[in-house]
Amino acid sequence: MTDDFSQSLTPPVSPFAADSLCELTPARPPCFCCSETKDDPSGELSLEGYIARGSLKRLLLRLDPAPADYETDTVEIFGFPWVTETALVESTKLLFSSSTLTFSTHVLGLAGNLHYEAEDLRQQCVSFLQYVKVFVHRYVEPISPPDAGPSHPYEEMEAQLPSSLLEELFGITLLIGRLKDLPANVQSAFTIQNQGKIFPPSWHLLHLHLDIHWSVLEILHLLSHKMQGQVVYAHQFVNLTGENLTDASLFEEHLCSLLCDLTGLYCLQKLDKSCMPTEILSSHHYLCSCTKELWVLVMHLLEYRNKVLHKQSFWSYMNTLLRPLVSGKPAAEQFSGLPTHCKDPLGFTWWLVTHVAMLGQYSRNGTIQNEKNLSDNWTFVEELLKLTGNPKVSLAEEQVRMHVHCCLSLCLLWEPSTSAVSTLWEYYSKNLSASFTVPWLGMSGLGTLSKTPLALLEQARSCCSPSPLHSPGHTQLYRSANSFHIFLRVLALCLAQDRAGGVPQRQIKGRIYSKFSSKKMQELSEAGLMNFLLLFLVVAQQVELEDVASRACELLGFLPSNCPPGHRTLIWRGQLSLLLLFQRGLDVGAQANWLASSFIQTAKEFYNKNTDVSRRLALWGPLGSYLEGVAEVFETSPNLSLSEEKLLNEGFDWLLPACRQSELNSALGFLQIVLRSVQLAPTLAWAPATTSVVKERHLSVATTLWAHFFPFLRSLRLSQTPPVQLADAAAGFTLLAFDLPGSAPQDLQPNPVQSIMQCFGWDDMLHPLLVTRYLPHLLQNRYIYLVGYAPCGSAQGLSVRAWFRCVLQQHLHKNADGVCACVLPARTVEEQLCELTRLVLRLPEVDNLLQRAGLQPTTTRLETTSALEMFVKAVGIVYSGLQVLSERSAMVTKALEYIGDILKHIKPSLVSKNQEGLQLAYWTVGCIVKHWSPLLATSKAQQLLFRIVDGLLLPHNLTQQDKALRDSLPLYLQGLSVASTVSQSQGAYLKQQLRSVTRRYLNHFLPASPSMGIIANHPVLLGACEANPTVRGTALRRTILESFLQFKGHAPPPRLASVLMFLLELLRRNSDSDPALLTLVLPSLLRCVMLVNEPQVKKTSTDALQLVVERCAAASIEGPCEQMITVLRSFVEENEGVYDRQVYSVLETVALLDPSVVQALIPNLSLSLRNTEHKRGLGKNIALRSAYRKLLCLLGESGQAEITSLEAD
Repeated sequence: MTDDFSQSLTPPVSPFAADSLCELTPARPPCFCCSETKDDPSGELSLEGYIARGSLKRLLLRLDPAPADYETDTVEIFGFPWVTETALVESTKLLFSSSTLTFSTHVLGLAGNLHYEAEDLRQQCVSFLQYVKVFVHRYVEPISPPDAGPSHPYEEMEAQLPSSLLEELFGITLLIGRLKDLPANVQSAFTIQNQGKIFPPSWHLLHLHLDIHWSVLEILHLLSHKMQGQVVYAHQFVNLTGENLTDASLFEEHLCSLLCDLTGLYCLQKLDKSCMPTEILSSHHYLCSCTKELWVLVMHLLEYRNKVLHKQSFWSYMNTLLRPLVSGKPAAEQFSGLPTHCKDPLGFTWWLVTHVAMLGQYSRNGTIQNEKNLSDNWTFVEELLKLTGNPKVSLAEEQVRMHVHCCLSLCLLWEPSTSAVSTLWEYYSKNLSASFTVPWLGMSGLGTLSKTPLALLEQARSCCSPSPLHSPGHTQLYRSANSFHIFLRVLALCLAQDRAGGVPQRQIKGRIYSKFSSKKMQELSEAGLMNFLLLFLVVAQQVELEDVASRACELLGFLPSNCPPGHRTLIWRGQLSLLLLFQRGLDVGAQANWLASSFIQTAKEFYNKNTDVSRRLALWGPLGSYLEGVAEVFETSPNLSLSEEKLLNEGFDWLLPACRQSELNSALGFLQIVLRSVQLAPTLAWAPATTSVVKERHLSVATTLWAHFFPFLRSLRLSQTPPVQLADAAAGFTLLAFDLPGSAPQDLQPNPVQSIMQCFGWDDMLHPLLVTRYLPHLLQNRYIYLVGYAPCGSAQGLSVRAWFRCVLQQHLHKNADGVCACVLPARTVEEQLCELTRLVLRLPEVDNLLQRAGLQPTTTRLETTSALEMFVKAVGIVYSGLQVLSERSAMVTKALEYIGDILKHIKPSLVSKNQEGLQLAYWTVGCIVKHWSPLLATSKAQQLLFRIVDGLLLPHNLTQQDKALRDSLPLYLQGLSVASTVSQSQGAYLKQQLRSVTRRYLNHFLPASPSMGIIANHPVLLGACEANPTVRGTALRRTILESFLQFKGHAPPPRLASVLMFLLELLRRNSDSDPALLTLVLPSLLRCVMLVNEPQVKKTSTDALQLVVERCAAASIEGPCEQMITVLRSFVEENEGVYDRQVYSVLETVALLDPSVVQALIPNLSLSLRNTEHKRGLGKNIALRSAYRKLLCLLGESGQAEITSLEAD
């Protein structure tokens, strides 16, 4: 007991107290005060109240109400000093009259508004009542039998004190009346919330009423205790009225009136006015914390009297008070005055019982404890449950939900009752197919819809783990769960209290089983079936799982095989939820067999061609639910050692071929989940010692997957519209083959990984989107390439070839307008190809090539075409750097392996109308021709080069390829020029091909009328131009010049102006100085200058002639350019006797640029002149000689000498 009380128990004269405390006046007694408390159902009580100050505990422990007070000889009461030990005996009526006068003054003073006066008057009354309690405890003794001799007058008064005290207390109760009779202005003080220390007189009066009502009960209890069982009669009252009035009857009467007023005046009115069903647990039954404390005080006092004095319990009083309210019968006499206008008596009773029971959590110290401070009241609650489930009344769901919600709260407060659960089950067993909806709640009142077995199981688990009493999850349960779901929480609590399978548990389980029969199961609606499944899941989690699951399957077996698809969906969902429960360590074989058989039959019907389309759509509901549920079983299974493979059966052989696109995507997604659960890669990393054990567990599942899924995947691999997830599933099987090669079928042995990669990654017939999505899965698992496959050749090389093809064919899925026509968004397709590109560049073989070529990527995310060009360049650079013949030969083989049959790869793009694909095809092959030209010139690769020229550069017609050719032709020309110079066996043929290509496209892309803008971008011109002359460029330009300006007789070629403009631009852009090259076009230029008089042609040809002559002159340091002299000599001889005067005019132009070459022709010119005159036979030709003399005048001394010689003729 010492630990229960503070230092205040120590008398003032105790050594523990200071000297100054000896003359202390009595401390302020406890009283009702709510000025500093929060309006919280589980909040603390007032620190000034009876419980916090220890008054209740002292009362129940029979201790002094105020051990540190009233120790002096006198005490001040109502402003006057009184003898402490005799005042109440000697002046009983006077003291109580003073209290009556003070109380009346307080009432009359309501007209004023003086807080301090009202507080002082209240304090005087409370102090007096405290003194009465102390006096009764210290000085009242049981009445002794009267002695024979005379007694002292004080002893006589002392003997009359209990009776007088009883009469005065009765008088006080009559004076203050009942709480329900208080004026409205006083009752309104309850609405004043937390306004500090200043309150109106009405507030003090109202709380004084509460103090007096409790003090009367407390004094009567103390008096009864002190009298030790003797009945105290109010003698004067009996003599006047003839009615008995005892301490017990007054206690009973006052208590009943107080409970009736607390219930009717405040609780009933509050519920009727403001409380919605959704707020049933958050809306408490007291107007302020003082009334809450009064409830707690009464509870503990009555519980104490019940246990110690064997009086009525608190719940006995409350049941007597409330039972007439719900039954409609007249109330007992002591509870008269309870309002009868309640809108919902049954709901009000549930609400009040629940909230009063919550107050039972308060201990004698005023703290919330989980210990049971108040006995349960299941007997009365079961009566309420029977009224709730009474079929004659047929309450709406909104009322039933509130009642069951209250019942759940009581289960959390008390130990659950088997009888209560049985009563509830009796109701729900008859209404299992009801919807349990509250219309005005909208969607929030529909409860949780469990779309998957795991969600269904989680819903059942949530029912088995109710939220704490005062948590939002519990108080808002009315909105989130229907009444049946709340009942399941009650059921789970009841089953959980007897985990060992005791009698209550067996009783409940038996009662649940007994309500189901074949007829009952067939009458269940979808909602009823869902409720059935939830019910058995809850029971299965709390009791014997195997027994409950077996019984559930037996009952589900009563449903017809042709039940609606909605029922079938729920049946499978429920059974799969039970399988998830079996993962505690129980084998699922028996349950899975039953489920698999049903699944196979449904899948066959789904596959049947005679099945109606609408029926097939309906069947997908349960089938899709089966996939979701089995996926969850595999996802949550710890080691796949509980016969899960039985869920993967031959039903999938029927299901997969019958699926539409969306359905197939769901099936393939399911397959990936199962494959991930079987893969052993993580296990290999961290537990190599357990590899054999894990493989044994997974082998049966893997074998089933190979048997029922892989054949269908392989049948889809060549589809031109492969499902999006086909690649993912195929990759899963590839990794499975790597982990468990022995599980793969015989047709994939002895190297299953190689075989699968050939099927889904390396085959040139596969759709590029499939390969683009498939290969990254394998390239990310680099260990596949680290182990190596000897029979495969080069897995990396084959992967590079597949990537090469995917890049080339990346636009095949687009239409003519470049819009993506596949299921995936264009951005996703591009990202997949970029990821494949990134992984290919990281392959050891490719990375080594790039390093040797010095072409490491500068960014982690390289564009695919840039990466392709870099790779092609790297191969060409590495090949050019090789010196050993065997290494060069091996490199040629490897390069051809990389690109495969590239012309076959680009063929779809050539016939497609998509310009992006066509341009990419021509550009890619052009890059190969340019950068691999020495490699392609070898005997191993030259056939490919010939095919490229014939197929791409010299086709029969050029329709769609025109733009693509224009952009990439320079690459081809540059590569062919190099190949023609380095080829040892086919050099002549390649030169002929280069010449054919050049001629064809010189004319093809030449404009009809001269246009500098078009000619400047002529692909042949772009291919032939280079800043510094090289052997490759010179060879190409030689081929161009040899094919240029071919006159037919004296007729110039067509589009002469454009041809000459092209030639002039070619000469200007290149700094060639080889006379042998430059003079190739000189004869044609001389003819143009001589024969064509069109100003533009004349000017262009003259400008070109000037460039040729000047560069030849600059190149000939030791004397006149012999090549030019030879050309000019031939020019003179060819035109002798026909265009002599024009020849002289052309030579004049040349003489102005380089006189030396014309000087070397003087003998030939003079001879030609004389021969011409001789042939004519007319002597000297004065006009011709005059033109010739004009030319000679430009040739310096040699010319003058020849003029002299001619004059001598």
